[in-house]
Amino acid sequence: MPGTRVHVLSMFMEWARNDPIRIFWLAGLAGTGKTSIAITLCRMLQDEPDIVLGGTFFCSRTANVTELTDARCILPTLAASLAGVSHVFAVTLAAALNKDSLAASKPISAQMNTLLQQPLSALSQSSPSIVFVVDAIDECSDENEVKKLLVAISTLACDANVKFIITSRPETHINASPISRIDRSSILRLHTIDIDEVTEDIRLYIHDAFSKQPLEKAWYTDSEVDLLTDLADGLFIFASTVIAYVLDSESVDDRAARLRTALFAMKASMVATGPLDAIYEFVLTRASSTAKVEPAELETTQKVLACILTAEAPLSITALANIIAENPDVLRASLRRLRAVVHVPDEAEELSLHAVHASFGDYLFERAADNLLIPSLLGDELLARGCLRIMREHLHFNVSQCYSSHELNPPAHSSTVPLSLEYACLEWAYHLVALEQPNDIEEELNDMFRSHFLFWLEVICILNEVQRAEAMLNLAASTVS
Repeated sequence: MPGTRVHVLSMFMEWARNDPIRIFWLAGLAGTGKTSIAITLCRMLQDEPDIVLGGTFFCSRTANVTELTDARCILPTLAASLAGVSHVFAVTLAAALNKDSLAASKPISAQMNTLLQQPLSALSQSSPSIVFVVDAIDECSDENEVKKLLVAISTLACDANVKFIITSRPETHINASPISRIDRSSILRLHTIDIDEVTEDIRLYIHDAFSKQPLEKAWYTDSEVDLLTDLADGLFIFASTVIAYVLDSESVDDRAARLRTALFAMKASMVATGPLDAIYEFVLTRASSTAKVEPAELETTQKVLACILTAEAPLSITALANIIAENPDVLRASLRRLRAVVHVPDEAEELSLHAVHASFGDYLFERAADNLLIPSLLGDELLARGCLRIMREHLHFNVSQCYSSHELNPPAHSSTVPLSLEYACLEWAYHLVALEQPNDIEEELNDMFRSHFLFWLEVICILNEVQRAEAMLNLAASTVS
């Protein structure tokens, strides 16, 4: 990895070995390549004999996994990871958990003391450096919990050489935390690096991605790479999105045509929208060209995108299709032109249907042109109604297929619940409470729970989520009349 990134990674390695400061904060605006650098750094650390990669946590809004936006999940994850590579740490952690088995569910300050500070005290100063990597901490949903976590990290006291690499956008609540102080952190702000260095890095990145394709003839020129580099304006996410769009076709001629079309269209719209919005607008406009797509398919695509961006938990193509009463093949077809901005899994049951970058959702809900803008509550309404319909149609007596009502529900019985029904039973209330006019679906809600309430409880039990039942019912009761 040439250019700026080599320089940045070299800085990391020097800091990890020799700098007494415990925190390295890599700050950067959206799309500047923070996660890419973090992933590369983790790979490098795994090959270093004198540095231990203690654990990683990649926060993400787009993965639709609640835990990946919960700052309270970070320290337990890091502690479990380090226990897997350090026997001494694992033994001491086990002893600490024997005294406080609920430590992982406690406030962050208590987590730090039990899960990291106490066990780390067993490691000697001569032990190899331990590095934890926490990426995109700004994507955690609760700003107060993020602040508490950053305070806990900055005040960690132990003799072991333990360090934290944290990446984030320079959000106000993070700038106001201890990691922004130069006496507490080594700080590198990607958006302040000389633009010429970043531009050269992006040029090499694009050329490397294009040149690796095993095609029988050249399909791009150096001047096109240069133009794409200039249009990126320092944003790696722009370059990677264009690359994904261009390489989505296997034909040499199609790739060449896609590249030329993208460059021409974005060059024309860049001044008005900015680079990131320009590429999103281009991909969506091409995907929804009325010359190629029927109006019904356009409507389906908008609904599918709204649901993907709003989902509370990971969904597969099959599960989402079931919830919104759509054919899985039609759903997949509606996304086939959007692979540059949406990860569409190869397998229909794979739980990885999500937007590639969080900024795509921000664009669609907030800044897109009127013909592309998605109403902010469309996804919640579709998913709320879909969840109620799925439960009404598929909940029934003995849904868990137990042999006896006196038998405890073993974990194996959860396999009898399809993912669409599991999602519906666990997430319906959160979509309901998000609606501006939830009373509009009160009749559907009453219809489902008056006749299927006990069947719903049975599914909640076999999924081992009984503790969530009361909260969901309270949410619903406080939302509808």
